[in-house]
Amino acid sequence: MTTQRTALVIGSGFAGLSAASFLAKAGWKVTVLEKNDGPGGRARQLKADGFVFDMGPSFYWMPDVFERYFAQFGKKVSDYYTLDRLDPSYRVYWEEGHTDMAADFETLKKTFEQIEPGSGAQLEKYLQEALVKYEVGMGRFVHKPGLSLTEFMNWETISGALKLQLLTSISKHVAKHFKHPRLRQLMEFPVLFLGALPQDTPALYSLMNYADIKEGTWFPRGGMYAVVEAMYKLALELGVEFKFNESVRAFEVGDNVGDNVGGNVGGGSGAKASITSVVSSSGVYRAHAVISGADYHFTEQELLPAAYRVYSESYWQKRVMAPSCLMYYVGLNKKLKDPVHHSLFFDVSFAKHGQEIYKDPQWPTEPQFYVSVSSATDPSVAPPGCENIVFLIPVASGLTGDDESLRERYFNKIVARLEKHLGEPIRDSIVYKKMYSVADFKDDYNSFKGNAYGLANTLMQTAVFRPACQSKKVCNLFYTGQLTVPGPGVPPSLISGEVVASVCDRAFK
Repeated sequence: MTTQRTALVIGSGFAGLSAASFLAKAGWKVTVLEKNDGPGGRARQLKADGFVFDMGPSFYWMPDVFERYFAQFGKKVSDYYTLDRLDPSYRVYWEEGHTDMAADFETLKKTFEQIEPGSGAQLEKYLQEALVKYEVGMGRFVHKPGLSLTEFMNWETISGALKLQLLTSISKHVAKHFKHPRLRQLMEFPVLFLGALPQDTPALYSLMNYADIKEGTWFPRGGMYAVVEAMYKLALELGVEFKFNESVRAFEVGDNVGDNVGGNVGGGSGAKASITSVVSSSGVYRAHAVISGADYHFTEQELLPAAYRVYSESYWQKRVMAPSCLMYYVGLNKKLKDPVHHSLFFDVSFAKHGQEIYKDPQWPTEPQFYVSVSSATDPSVAPPGCENIVFLIPVASGLTGDDESLRERYFNKIVARLEKHLGEPIRDSIVYKKMYSVADFKDDYNSFKGNAYGLANTLMQTAVFRPACQSKKVCNLFYTGQLTVPGPGVPPSLISGEVVASVCDRAFK
């Protein structure tokens, strides 16, 4: 009789939930260890005084990725939550006036034309090219584990790569189509989620523009946490066991011998050692495989004995990290006059702010910022007659001096700008406020340098150039999430869990 394979998944963020479910579907007995009190990782939910906040991701893009995810388990998105398409997708505030990114494409083309004559046709051409990248990138590249260049050595992949413009920056690519600085900012904005400046991000990621404009911005009723709840429910249906409030403290590693738990792993990793047990705050676990959805740097540098680490501390210090965030969860005791679900405040120069994030890390002088008012779409997330607002300022990872006085200073800055653009006061209507930044990312998620979005998707940190999803020294240790393949963001995290589950399952065949 064949022994059922067992797996421990560390962390219940999107990638961890995905990996756990795919392994359970493949017949594994899966246990998830989560240091916090519920599922979601960075996508946790905050409930306070009748307000409900998504603590992490708030943009629901690439709905096809979510549909595909649930379809692989014989389910549909609609089995778990209801989606509403936002219109406008988001609003961008400039120093003077604002631009709405309409959900209707013809309306959006007219908006572009008003800013720059001829840009409507250019937008059509640009998005036709972006569609090719979306189909090739999402269809052929993101599902590869990135363990070897040989994965890409076939004509279909090579011919596809020629269409992806990996050696051209998205900044140059956008500039060929649009001259007006506002249009350039609108087209470059989505790659900021990937954690690098547009001039350092491959033009491949114009696929994000296709996702933004053609596939649309959606909102799951109840908030993004509705997606977490759906994936958690699915995992439970598949038999996955969850243990919350349980921190992993260490891995015990021994020789890879025999077909005991943690031993006899194939898959060609070449590793001669395996994790024999996982020590947590509540006990000791043994499993055939360990998949870490926790921070990759923390897993290697804190949980693994030094002899079994693949990447040195100097390696990590040289990585280009995506930003961290300075966030505020705010409840108002009134309704805003004209709320828009997503707003971007580009009313100051990004050149300086970008420099202070990526090139000369420091707290920003005058930051651009983002505002989410989810109660504008879903009144259930705030008490009657109230509004919930999330403010987000991207900041460099690894900053020090993250204290309450600094957080208050930035809050006052951005609230004053918000009030100016909205033409109404909000400060006197604040009845709830929670601040969250670099130190909290470190404490809650063991996040390297307090990053919020993981490892930046620069060319030299794409695919095989990212930290590997399987350890080269410990045969039964695997990784998932935004520090490994395919990269940062919610859809890539779902894919990351699927990819690593497949690699893990094949290693034990």
